[in-house]
Amino acid sequence: MNYTKSLLLLIIASIWMFSCEQDEKPETYYDKFHPGEIWKDNNGVHINAHGGGVLPHKDTYYWYGEHKIEGIEGNFAQVGVHCYSSKDLYNWKDEGIALEVIKDDPNHDITKGCIIERPKVVYNKKTNRFVMFFHFEYKDRWYESSRAGVAISDTPTGPFTFVKSYRPNAGVWPQNVMEQHKDLTNRAEKSYYRGGPGSLPAHADSVNMLGSHYDVGQMARDQTVFVDDDGKAYHIYSSESNSTIHISLLSDDYLSESGVFYRIFPNSYHEAPALFKHNQTYYMLSSGCTAWEPNEARLSSAPNIFGPWTEIGNPAVGYNKKLDLGPEKTFGGQSTFVLPNPRSKRCFYCHV
Repeated sequence: MNYTKSLLLLIIASIWMFSCEQDEKPETYYDKFHPGEIWKDNNGVHINAHGGGVLPHKDTYYWYGEHKIEGIEGNFAQVGVHCYSSKDLYNWKDEGIALEVIKDDPNHDITKGCIIERPKVVYNKKTNRFVMFFHFEYKDRWYESSRAGVAISDTPTGPFTFVKSYRPNAGVWPQNVMEQHKDLTNRAEKSYYRGGPGSLPAHADSVNMLGSHYDVGQMARDQTVFVDDDGKAYHIYSSESNSTIHISLLSDDYLSESGVFYRIFPNSYHEAPALFKHNQTYYMLSSGCTAWEPNEARLSSAPNIFGPWTEIGNPAVGYNKKLDLGPEKTFGGQSTFVLPNPRSKRCFYCHV
């Protein structure tokens, strides 16, 4: 346990109470991280990239995240997905809006006011395209849509073109399906998502949440995308009313599910998955489901990406005096992405 924790010691690269106020102070240069303080871009403006991820490409890092507007409650997209670039992970250049919401078509999927969360971008070497995945919800539908969104670009900074939104794996059973799931007479639907174990009246398998969405596709909420050493990409997302994680192999172009997927941790209520790999072992940071309130981080590992997965416990250590927050609530945040440090095989950056 202690060895695993020391091996996966997290350097918290960015923890802040999010604000979108602009700062007119001169440009700022950084030579180290300052957890708990406002992090500014090359223009001296607070970096605006919530719930994001970092893509290393050639000699540059690209940071993508939700652009927030002060005074707008919830995750209703008003602008889109912001992009920043950096050579050293300290100093970030504003590259503008990589994926912009549609402001003149109320019928478009990503119309202004929809929900766009946790954008992640990966590069496909076969197609030479950059592919963005995000958790998507239709405008005015709150969290009942539970869809994945996909956009593509020929350049890392965009603009990205919206391709589609969809429910993963419609008409497909997971590789570890149980016979009781296939009894489609035993289905359970839920009228309102509440974000935690109280969402379902009983165990996800006993009410057959998987079979409930067999025809239309599985729920996809908090999500990430992971590209393995062999170039295969996987879509990892909270499903079945957040009670169960799904790990799904993507197609060769990374634009669709391949039809091969597994369920892991049924009825354990993991969200905020962030997957990475070290010494041929797969690790996943996640969070419990407590709505908008922070909770302990959860660390799991597996010898194969599809499992078996074993939950280890809370990997976070230390205390942030400036924020007066400790590891028992993940320093006031929630996992969204882990970036292996290219200069050290034993160091990882966790974006929360």
